[in-house]
Amino acid sequence: MTDHGKIAEQNFRKGYNCAQSVLLAFGDMTGLDENTAAMLSSSFGGGLGRLREVCGAVSGAAMVMGLIKGYTDPDDREAKKAHYHRVQEFAQRFKEQNGSIICRELLSGVPTVGGKDPEARTTEYYRKRPCAALCRCAAQILDEMLTSSE
Repeated sequence: MTDHGKIAEQNFRKGYNCAQSVLLAFGDMTGLDENTAAMLSSSFGGGLGRLREVCGAVSGAAMVMGLIKGYTDPDDREAKKAHYHRVQEFAQRFKEQNGSIICRELLSGVPTVGGKDPEARTTEYYRKRPCAALCRCAAQILDEMLTSSE
């Protein structure tokens, strides 16, 4: 079985943002090519364009769930309800393990550089941030959920 958590963590350490890291890790299941997956999820890093809102790893996981277990018929209320319940279950599990799904809360106490521009990916950047581990965690929760619902 593919270790999506390890791949998500490695993706982050390669320089992908948190949403990209998770979505790209599941390429074997989503069928998206790397370029499309990276572009689709590129806006969600740093809690949506570095606004520090919902963690990008959570957003990336939601994209994976949509691609694998989502609904397409806008009139299918049961499918919509079931999908939202899956997303909520994921968010609850992530929050239980990490304390929040909000980027700024997850980075509370971590010295970050303010402003609109992404920070340089240095050794210090990776050392002080929990983001690589959060990407791994999101992918591991997804693996558990997708395996148990098959």
